[in-house]
Amino acid sequence: MRGSTSFAFTAVALACLGLVLGGCSDSKVANAATTEKPEVSIITVKAYARSIVRELPGRIAPIRVADVRPRVSGIVVQRPFQQGSEVAVGDPLYKIDPRPFEVELKAAEAALAKAHAAREQATLQAKRVAMLANEQAASKAQNEVAASNSRQAEAEVAAREADVARARLNLEYATIRAPISGRIGAALVSEGALVVQNEQNSLATIQQLDRVYADFTQPVAEMVRLRRAFESGELDQIAPDAARARLVLDEGTLYPLPGKLLFSEAKVDAYTGQVTLRAEFENPNRELLPGMYVRVRIEQGYDPDAISVPEQAIQRNGGGGSEVFVVKDDNRVAVQPVRVGSQQDGQWLVLDGLKPGAQVVVEGFQKFAAGDAVTPVNADEPKAATVHHTAGSPKKVQ
Repeated sequence: MRGSTSFAFTAVALACLGLVLGGCSDSKVANAATTEKPEVSIITVKAYARSIVRELPGRIAPIRVADVRPRVSGIVVQRPFQQGSEVAVGDPLYKIDPRPFEVELKAAEAALAKAHAAREQATLQAKRVAMLANEQAASKAQNEVAASNSRQAEAEVAAREADVARARLNLEYATIRAPISGRIGAALVSEGALVVQNEQNSLATIQQLDRVYADFTQPVAEMVRLRRAFESGELDQIAPDAARARLVLDEGTLYPLPGKLLFSEAKVDAYTGQVTLRAEFENPNRELLPGMYVRVRIEQGYDPDAISVPEQAIQRNGGGGSEVFVVKDDNRVAVQPVRVGSQQDGQWLVLDGLKPGAQVVVEGFQKFAAGDAVTPVNADEPKAATVHHTAGSPKKVQ
């Protein structure tokens, strides 16, 4: 019995010792796990010269637009143009039945010939009466009447010449021609339609598209901030001859030809608080069409010491402000409030809160909290591979 009791006590003691040693081992493993510093990707902030570019929504508008309207009334007998084609100045677009105008021209020419004959007779009569008056064979009153009739005949000739010119002009107007060069739209009347002189409805519309406008608006508050930045010296203003504009098409591609900024309206829209801007672009391939939605990039200033960070580095706090995580000299993460400006090429311009040399976290936000110690890895350098051992073969995770 005594031996049996001693053996049982020894077994219990060994079991307790095993539990204690096992707990110590687990504690060491846990401590080792908790002291491992997670890797995070960082960038080192640098200051460099950068143009301040603003991207604004806009619409394409033609340089010139002309509505085709008839100058005389009549029946359309021919439409020689192709809808949607390019036309040049003077190309015939519609032909109105010319026969009534030809008749009017002949009648005016006949009236002019009659006026010429009457003028010749009146001129000869005035000369004869003048000779008789000089010889005292005709009275002074007869001489004055003859001279007056001659002048009236001259005036009648001038009036008939104006009628001929008007009739000839109406005959020319019977062929409706393109007032400008450009692309013509749909034909709004067909052969056999009656058109009326100077009617409100146009027959077609021509748009000049070899060059186009891009009309866009900008909030007046942004222009005020830019003006203040120029005045304070924070930004350098771009020279007027260097004010360029670029177009970003609807699918996100950049239009290859640069444009130039033309003007800014002096007044602000009272309903939207926007200022209208306009840029001009060459359009040799007719790629830009009126009404097309685009985004216009304009260079509004030049910052010789710009600071920017990738867009994923900017975090939003509970109050809606912007902040970044920076790694301090002791490799601990701290929150840094910042004030950001515009976004360009996937980068946020930082106006205040960061200085050159700061290490900003760009990846790995889920691995730490503010105040934790981390292992910073430059974002442009590949991370070291980490091997996790499992029950099977080791698995490599990047």
